[in-house]
Amino acid sequence: MTLEHKVFGAFQETFDLPDAFDRTLLVYREFPEWTSIGHMTLVAALETHFDTMLEANDILAMSSFDKAVEIMSRYDDN
Repeated sequence: MTLEHKVFGAFQETFDLPDAFDRTLLVYREFPEWTSIGHMTLVAALETHFDTMLEANDILAMSSFDKAVEIMSRYDDN
């Protein structure tokens, strides 16, 4: 499984997204479900998928799907 697929799995779990969803639409506070509560739910899902604890700065910087992939690359053991 690629890093991007692993991150998208957390997004799918959090926001109930289909496999073919356009990931460019996943932008914090622009995607309707990605509210502050949705953000914390996503962080919990990412921490579970990657078996890690995210740093506060990374949580705050996570503003889009692409940024999430970039951030999670630092936590990926593969």
